[in-house]
Amino acid sequence: MIEPYLTGSHRAWAEGYRAHSAHDVEVLGLPGRFWKWRMHGAAVTLGRQLRAGSRRPDVVLATDMLDLAAFLGLTRGVLDGVPAAVYFHEHQLAYPRPPADPAWSASRRRRAARPDDAHYAFVNFTSALAADAILWSSPYNRRSFLERLPGFLGAFPDHREAGAVGAVGARSEVLPLGIDLAGLGPPPASVEAWRARRPPGPPRVVWNHRWEHDKGPERCFDALRELADAGVAFEVIVLGESFVQVPAVFEAARRHLGRRVLRFGYAESRSEYARWLHLGDVVVSTARHEFFGAAVCEAVACGCWPLLPDDLAYPDLVPDAMRAEVLYGQHERLADRLARLVARAAAAAGDAPPAPAPDPAAEWLAGLATLRHAVMAYDWSVMAPIYDARLAEIARRGVRCDVL
Repeated sequence: MIEPYLTGSHRAWAEGYRAHSAHDVEVLGLPGRFWKWRMHGAAVTLGRQLRAGSRRPDVVLATDMLDLAAFLGLTRGVLDGVPAAVYFHEHQLAYPRPPADPAWSASRRRRAARPDDAHYAFVNFTSALAADAILWSSPYNRRSFLERLPGFLGAFPDHREAGAVGAVGARSEVLPLGIDLAGLGPPPASVEAWRARRPPGPPRVVWNHRWEHDKGPERCFDALRELADAGVAFEVIVLGESFVQVPAVFEAARRHLGRRVLRFGYAESRSEYARWLHLGDVVVSTARHEFFGAAVCEAVACGCWPLLPDDLAYPDLVPDAMRAEVLYGQHERLADRLARLVARAAAAAGDAPPAPAPDPAAEWLAGLATLRHAVMAYDWSVMAPIYDARLAEIARRGVRCDVL
């Protein structure tokens, strides 16, 4: 496995598969920083590491952060005849441009104002062409790439290689993300156990995404501020990884929400992360860019009710019968949907009503059980054998002779 950006969800995926696979998986990786430089230079560094090793692999599984075409060229003495698959966690054709942040320097504002750099999307394209199999984390991930690819190639001055679109599509398939969900621990199995374990207090709203512009934090925190200003009782748990440039909205939200904030920052261990998720009642996403939704799956596995955009990869995570209860439209008022969900969580946490009225806690937990069952399909106990079989088939089939 070749992973130039070995941090966060990419590291969890790589190490999760290595731990659960029946195959002997060796991970070659680099620290997860300087993502543009990784897409430029990781092929050279990781190619050198591979050449220095003593074993010839049966199959190479690279991720979208690698320039696979360059990597295979630099390692042809070692990898001659070895098939290579590329796994797309995300792709650069659909990445949204960041809005200007008041905290940005003048230099960064100038860089953000430049036209999009097509180089990184082109690396994704040539990696797909060089691969013997192209694996996508979700149907949306695959679809959005193939839909944008003709327009992307059509913008070049000549030799636009229109036939490459069909070649990429023909060797593409969806292989969902594997996640260690079982390791987070199960939620309570009964209403009584849930009520006994749930700490006293108002419903708790969870944000557990990366602290970056593409996750749309402004919309989430605007809705929470509306609820706070309206006097709605709730508390907030803010998790997720932050980087050098943190959108200013996070600190502003922390100040505005004040004592409602129970946690504000990255959980350093998996066990601490799980503990906070188990304390949550509702998990919200306002993402503008999401190719799978691992953070939402983790929160749902721990017993949080999701409120998600009716867009991107999210509809594929939700059972059809529950989409109306979970998904919200682009033009809906998020604060209204969130207020209703918080009120429902508060009713569920109260005392059970006398018979024959339905118990709101029983209804709440039944919905959570349905949602959890859906996301547990991505646990490594299910996904690792699927990965193993697919990679064994790629190794058996060998190198493809057709590129275009």
